[in-house]
Amino acid sequence: MNKNWLIPGLIVVALAVGATFFFTEPDADVSEILISPKKGEFEVSVTATGELKAKNSVNIFGPRGAMRAQIYNMKILQLLPEGTVVQKGMFVAELDKSELNSKIQTSQIDLQKAESQYTQTSLDTALTLSKARDELINLQYAMEEAELRKEQAKYEPPSVRRQEEINFEKSQRGFEQAAKNYVTQENQAVAKMQEVNAELSKAKQTFNEFQQLASEFTIMAPENGMLIYDRDWRGNKTAIGGTVSAWNPVVATLPDLSVMESITYVNEVDIQKIAEGQSVIIGLDADADKELSGVVTAVANIGEQRPNSDAKVFQVSIEINESDSTLRPAMTTSNTIVVAELDSVLSVPLESIHAADSINYVYVKEGGSIVKQEVRLGLLNDNEAIIETGLDEQSVVYMSMPDNQEEEPVRMLEPIGTDAIAEVD
Repeated sequence: MNKNWLIPGLIVVALAVGATFFFTEPDADVSEILISPKKGEFEVSVTATGELKAKNSVNIFGPRGAMRAQIYNMKILQLLPEGTVVQKGMFVAELDKSELNSKIQTSQIDLQKAESQYTQTSLDTALTLSKARDELINLQYAMEEAELRKEQAKYEPPSVRRQEEINFEKSQRGFEQAAKNYVTQENQAVAKMQEVNAELSKAKQTFNEFQQLASEFTIMAPENGMLIYDRDWRGNKTAIGGTVSAWNPVVATLPDLSVMESITYVNEVDIQKIAEGQSVIIGLDADADKELSGVVTAVANIGEQRPNSDAKVFQVSIEINESDSTLRPAMTTSNTIVVAELDSVLSVPLESIHAADSINYVYVKEGGSIVKQEVRLGLLNDNEAIIETGLDEQSVVYMSMPDNQEEEPVRMLEPIGTDAIAEVD
């Protein structure tokens, strides 16, 4: 016989027998497992799956002026693979400019029309004012001639003198009226030139804005970093063939990997337990052996409906304490949020607790009999519940319901503040 396996085998058998003796008491009638309440530390936690993201990042934007150009969705033609490490000024993506090119051509035609209109108006006003100046000079000469004739007629008969005075007054009034008209014509010319100049400036600005916007359809990295692409409201990542919205032109982010956080969602039943400052134990699906620590930094006040889920959930942000070069955005995390940690409390497994008509009770072995004992519960976690009243460390509790005990009466606890116990049906 091989003695190499004989000794370990005997040890295993001995441990099994010892465990059976420790947790159970021999009883001819009852074969259920018996336990005693455990006193010590008790932890209440909420577990939720999350996703890593950088707490701080630089956004890479598509064209920000697209909405002013009445372009609302821009198709992605080229895109670097996600996770690519880029340098500042490096190419990231190319967007389809066909709609913008059409607008550029239209704006160029409008600019040429505005330039032509400006030139035409400038020539027309210059010609009109030139004619008005010539007419004003001629009227001035005519007025001077009339004045000379008036002076020469002072030796003529009174009727002749009067006629020459009238002629002079007419020429003088005509000159003065022409001078006033010239000032009005100048003002009109200035107004016309201002109008066509404004149209020309507007056309130039529109054309230049479209030209500048066209350069933004080729997207470059604003800083050094690793590309992480944005998601739309459906959770779909930016990809070739997709579109960039003018309302939210973020194409990608360059995360700061030195400070990471896990974004998780907690259901409406557990969210009341969560508060800022609570500690978190974080595991990584990508590395089951790695355990990180964190702290809750934000809890959403308003619930939301996540895709493929009927329940309302609340977003919880957890900042990771450690800086780890292996952490990457979008990694899946398991987050155990520590809600409460208590010392020296009495607890039993949830399997040993029963309920009826809002009364919690356990089955207790007392000598040779079984008692259906009411208990008051404190906090619960996934496996155990704190016993505030009804048991002590010496109590012996059945892990499951003993046979033929379901209809037995419950030994009730007196209201808080008394020590008596009453038995009721």
